[in-house]
Amino acid sequence: MRMNKMLASLVTGATVVMAMSTAMAADVTGAGASFPYPVYAKWAEDYKKATGNSVNYQSVGSSAGIKQIKAKTVDFGASDMPLGAADLDSAGLFQFPAVMGGVVTIVNLPGITPGQLKLTGPVVADIYLGKITKWNAPQIAALNPGVALPAEDITVVYRADGSGTSYLFTDYLSKTSPDFKTTIGAGATVKWATGVGGKGNDGVAANVQRIKGAIGYVEWAFAKKNKISHTQLKNKDGVFLQPDDEAFKAAAASAEWTKAPGFGVVLTDQGGKASWPITGVSYILMHKAQADAAKGKEALKFFEWAFKNGDKAAVALDYVPMPESVVKLVNDAWKANLKDASGKAAW
Repeated sequence: MRMNKMLASLVTGATVVMAMSTAMAADVTGAGASFPYPVYAKWAEDYKKATGNSVNYQSVGSSAGIKQIKAKTVDFGASDMPLGAADLDSAGLFQFPAVMGGVVTIVNLPGITPGQLKLTGPVVADIYLGKITKWNAPQIAALNPGVALPAEDITVVYRADGSGTSYLFTDYLSKTSPDFKTTIGAGATVKWATGVGGKGNDGVAANVQRIKGAIGYVEWAFAKKNKISHTQLKNKDGVFLQPDDEAFKAAAASAEWTKAPGFGVVLTDQGGKASWPITGVSYILMHKAQADAAKGKEALKFFEWAFKNGDKAAVALDYVPMPESVVKLVNDAWKANLKDASGKAAW
């Protein structure tokens, strides 16, 4: 009898160890862009409830995410700045889109209600170039007739870390301001003309909320969730818009996914009266040759689950899910591009 109990105990212990081992094998790690962090975190939470498997995503900025996936310290990286064909090939990486959203300008202006202030790309560019330094400057007043603009100094806030959000923001300003393009240009990291830096969406938002008269840029879901005052922006067709998922969808409507290497489209300053001017795509980066095929497959299972079950959560957080036609292209690309150590398809 005692022997039977001991055997039962050993079997139970072995079962627990095997279950723990299986759970550990299923855990997936990712790192990168802060732009999609709210939706990736929600997807991971829901995925854990649905499958028991964990996905740990660290919001460290696109540049850091690219470095980590290249160094193979994570199972996937995330970037809001699509890598070009040469970069992907040299690092042996594969890239696919996961979700879309928008970047907004945020301000700290007492007396101005959220979404009341109107700005344009050229005016925002001149603010970030240090040419417009007061909120009641003629260039801003002309866009906002009847609005009591304060005679407040403008404090520019920017991302201090390498950021895909910065890439989208500076790409938009470069497209709308020739002076900004030649002076600063587009990039995940640029040499700013003026202002103070903050790390991540949190750091930018904290500085804007702390400094009266500040302006910064963050992704829309983050601004909305944290009730940070945003501005309207004038799009390419001359329409002032409020950010929302319909405006992001409109900007993505004409995207030519198959023509760009690694689905690498940039959706800033898109035409169309309903298009939000700083719309972006969050990309996932994985190695084409998967050293740990089980981990690679598990990462893909997470995104497959998100594509099938995560749309509601994405929309609730003001992101735009990938269209079904694009998801089909992505699934086909997984099969064609991701291999295990023996060269067999990893998906």
